[in-house]
Amino acid sequence: MSTEVCGTSRIVGCRFSLYPMSDRFVDIILGAIQEADTSKVWTETGDVSTCVRGRLEHVFDVMKAIYLHAAKTGEHVVFSGTFSIGCPGDSAGDVYMSEDAVRMNEDIVSSIRIEGAAEYALYALGEPEYMKKIANVVDIAKEDGSYGGGIHYATRLEGDVHTIFKTLEQSFEVTQESVSHVVMTVTLSCNSPSNKKQGKAE
Repeated sequence: MSTEVCGTSRIVGCRFSLYPMSDRFVDIILGAIQEADTSKVWTETGDVSTCVRGRLEHVFDVMKAIYLHAAKTGEHVVFSGTFSIGCPGDSAGDVYMSEDAVRMNEDIVSSIRIEGAAEYALYALGEPEYMKKIANVVDIAKEDGSYGGGIHYATRLEGDVHTIFKTLEQSFEVTQESVSHVVMTVTLSCNSPSNKKQGKAE
């Protein structure tokens, strides 16, 4: 457990793993991370996962870029990640909070268009009225056109990967504006050999 003094900045972090269903998985994972411009975020890659930390917009920019670079190979690729903001003791990497708001990857990946499906769950920690927060993010998904229905323990998103990431970022950003500690788990899949959907719970 961290013994660091809590930072004063609202640094966002995401710990994630990529799973390409291919015998080229090493090249796909490392290639995607190398292709993405990570100059405005703190990164650390281990044997199980990679951690990216910095300003909210840059973390989501990098996450989307890494995923799209992996997915453009045409292989079935799954992303599994946990986003967090407001974690007690979170201070290392605060230097990246001074970066400007210009996204380094958006222009490069804007032409990569891939359909995908995601399941995400948002946790407004310490918020007594957390169900209202969840209802708000479901409304965001409906407005974006990415809402794929409610499922047990999560909400399904589907459509263009850019739209899915837009929904995820907006959901996380809106919630953290009024909740100090927010966690969001995401599983995203594309190029799947099966397009079958689970039954939707409205």
